[in-house]
Amino acid sequence: MQTDLVNIGLGFLEGFALIISPCILPILPIILAGSLVGSKKRPLGIIFGFIIIFALFTFFSRKLVQYAGIDLNEVRHISYVILLLFGIIMLSTYLTEKFSLLTSRLASAGSKFDAINNPQGGFFSGLLFGGLVAIIWTPCAGPILAAVIVQTVIQHTTLMSFLTVLAFGIGAAVPMLFIAIFGRKIMTRLGFFKTHAVLCRKIIGVIVIASVGYMFYLEGGVATSFAATTTNKAATSLQNGLAAPYPAPKIAGISAWFNSAPLQLNELKGKVVLIDFWTYSCINCVRTLPYTKGWYNKYHDKGLVIIGMHTPEFDFEKDATNVKNAVIKEGIPYPVALDSQFVTWQNFNNSYWPALYLIDKSGNVVYQHFGEGDDDITENNIRFLLGIDQPVSNTAGAQQAMAIDETPETYLGYARAARFASPETVAVNQTVQYTFPTELAKNDWALQGAWKVMADRAIAMAPNSAIKIHFNAHKVFIVMGSAAQHPINVKLVLNGKFNSSINVNAHTLYAAIALNNSDGGILQVVPSEPGLEVYTFTFGD
Repeated sequence: MQTDLVNIGLGFLEGFALIISPCILPILPIILAGSLVGSKKRPLGIIFGFIIIFALFTFFSRKLVQYAGIDLNEVRHISYVILLLFGIIMLSTYLTEKFSLLTSRLASAGSKFDAINNPQGGFFSGLLFGGLVAIIWTPCAGPILAAVIVQTVIQHTTLMSFLTVLAFGIGAAVPMLFIAIFGRKIMTRLGFFKTHAVLCRKIIGVIVIASVGYMFYLEGGVATSFAATTTNKAATSLQNGLAAPYPAPKIAGISAWFNSAPLQLNELKGKVVLIDFWTYSCINCVRTLPYTKGWYNKYHDKGLVIIGMHTPEFDFEKDATNVKNAVIKEGIPYPVALDSQFVTWQNFNNSYWPALYLIDKSGNVVYQHFGEGDDDITENNIRFLLGIDQPVSNTAGAQQAMAIDETPETYLGYARAARFASPETVAVNQTVQYTFPTELAKNDWALQGAWKVMADRAIAMAPNSAIKIHFNAHKVFIVMGSAAQHPINVKLVLNGKFNSSINVNAHTLYAAIALNNSDGGILQVVPSEPGLEVYTFTFGD
């Protein structure tokens, strides 16, 4: 119960923190514009409508993703376009008048519940306006998209999770409430805004367009991540530490331990502890293992404890034997806990693979890092907490830059499938004959032959059924497994020519393609017999 209340409080703070995030910028002018008409109660209705619809839309998004096959990236881009259109409409008096005519019926639907002497709308028309803004804005919020993914994996919703989302919405609505109420008062009392209403509307339109443009710029900008580099600085301070360290949450719900007896953080006071949330079929996680293993070898005898918190993304990763084999295969020497029910994951309020939480000797989380990169900073902080002030020696790795247009991870299960290009519609849990399109755009994929698409994977139901994907990367990895009782040979065809083959004998991550002189191509995956299960394609340099 206490952890739930903490999560609700953190949800509010994270929502309020969006005031400094670009994703909040485009809707603030729209909230202001909607608050300038109608009664004094309309701004309050707008905020209530935004909070309620935002919470409901976000909470049930897992079901929308699962049953409608929604691509959240495409939804977010559609939201950007709608916001951009709002800005363009505000720039034109003609378009504004036409838009007002088109929306008059909707306004009337809400206004009929308001006072008769307030034809422009009051509290209830504000509810409708705020709800529409919430539906448009929600896909733009990056933290919410992460939460949607986690809900999809965990496969459950609770009252506390809804309250946490609601708290997030309330936090995000605080600056909107300020804009709606005080902005209305300021603009209706100052003569300039009354006599230059058209100019003010156009300025608001420019702000909306500029804000959306800035968000596009951030999304499409150069994204460079750095693996560990050679560092010669001494560990004299905590870098990028948390402004407000907090007591480490409890490790709970563990179904199996490897390389160790069960551990509890309260038994490790006086040690520096690194919690690493990972899963063995995640290529990003696999790429971080050389660093965590290196830190264990260098600092374990100096007081560092590393716990690999294996939290599965797919059902086969819940199998203790599969995890044990992965631990052996990767040569992991430190304790690994199997968090199959996401209990510890939720205790830490985590949303990412991989994710690092560094705990000091007093038992407080003082540093956290999500995703790859910043390994030199993490090592610096380990050394600082251990009291080691000598220069850092070379770490295992070199600087790596991620390609800005690299194909994103591609899921084949209908719950998270995106960019599917076969002419046929994906049939949920049914065997269907699919065909390849005549052309395959970059980052798109398609099926040919008999396939059964499940929530988290696609299963080949006939020999020589095939998958084709147009990728942009130097390396391709595929998460696959065999539903049969024996290995399945899989042929890889690159740009129309045989490249290699893979013997799929376990559910795991397979390295498929490694290119030296090319940025990508069209890969075809052809199993020799039915039973091949394909979960996801991941890419790298």
